[in-house]
Amino acid sequence: MGYGIGAFLLAAGLVLALAVEDTVSGVDLAMIGWILAAVGLVSIVLTAVTLNSGRRAGSRTTVTHPDGSQTVREQRTEI
Repeated sequence: MGYGIGAFLLAAGLVLALAVEDTVSGVDLAMIGWILAAVGLVSIVLTAVTLNSGRRAGSRTTVTHPDGSQTVREQRTEI
């Protein structure tokens, strides 16, 4: 979903759960708020894990030249 939608769901859920005191017949607004907050938090965590998963894969090769200098080559592989 992305950070933006996750942050929106988290904020809207916390507002419903903690700040709204109105009642609707047959609807528990506090529970809906906590559910939205949990979905927003899970969305943020999953977005962070998904976006950072490509950074873990790859290889690093160090080549030492005859003059003593070294060259490091990094190759990243997207999963």
